[in-house]
Amino acid sequence: MNTSTHLPSLQDIEAAAEVVYRDFAPTPQYRWGLLSERLGTDCWLKHENHTPVGAFKIRGGLTYFDQLTRRGALPREVISATRGNHGQSMGWAARRHAVACTIVVPRGNSVEKNAAMRALGVTLVEHGDDFQESREHAQHLAATRGAHMVPSFHPALISGVSTYWWEFFKAVPQLDVAYVPIGLGSGVCSAIAAKLALGHRARIVGVVSNLATTYADSLAAGHVVEAPVSTRLADGMAVRVADADALAVLTQHLDHIVQVSDAEVAQAMRDLFTDTHNVAEGAGAASFAAAMQERASLQGQVVGTTLCGGNVDAPVFAAVLGGAAGGVSPAPGPAPAAGR
Repeated sequence: MNTSTHLPSLQDIEAAAEVVYRDFAPTPQYRWGLLSERLGTDCWLKHENHTPVGAFKIRGGLTYFDQLTRRGALPREVISATRGNHGQSMGWAARRHAVACTIVVPRGNSVEKNAAMRALGVTLVEHGDDFQESREHAQHLAATRGAHMVPSFHPALISGVSTYWWEFFKAVPQLDVAYVPIGLGSGVCSAIAAKLALGHRARIVGVVSNLATTYADSLAAGHVVEAPVSTRLADGMAVRVADADALAVLTQHLDHIVQVSDAEVAQAMRDLFTDTHNVAEGAGAASFAAAMQERASLQGQVVGTTLCGGNVDAPVFAAVLGGAAGGVSPAPGPAPAAGR
């Protein structure tokens, strides 16, 4: 992927915004006083949890389907794979265009994300133990049924997702650094696209789970490196195989990458709720978790973070608020021996 060819221009992003705003208004961004006190410097939070599906992905779905329509290529059925938010995006846009939508999720996926997709008219298929296995099965289904396979990383998706970073960077031109969670890469590449299109000065820092390190490992190696996934909380970042096109963009434009633990993500979920009374899913809190990890080096800077999704199952969130490090309450057991 040639970044100069495939990253959207300012004109592309502005056109995508017109498409997105047919369905909802720009989301807010606020400098939260308590978050800023906690971080020790000015902290802005972009509220993508305020979209109609509670996450940023809807923007990409709308622009992807708009481009299909403009090409006269609207299919009878689309198929894709997800851990939840991309699937809601596809379901929302497919329903808007009266297209059948089948989404493959891994076994044990978020109960509430699954319910939200079904409520949008999605036919849900559970297959595989992780996102990669679900994606491969979705590709097989699409080929077998002659349906249109929607990837999770594509220039048309990036055009839509870039609109949220375009909103953020225009609203807060003084940002020095922005922390961006990385799943398969559309969010972080969109941040880079908006930064370049606007000529914004902010450094873009990628954030991955330390239990899903394919992008960190791939950036270090200079090529795609598959890595095991064991995060229990940051399901939106639970990707086993980096996308080669996304990796090419990040190699050129990412300032650096931060790895966050499930415990740090859980703490960030608690912090965001305490300080803003907004609910963040694991990936939605990862940005603030990374900023907190690097707070000693951020003093005096204006920091941008993103609550990119708030779709967390109620029992998981309750466990996090109750102090569970990874979103699941620890099993009761004997008290540790003295001195251990």
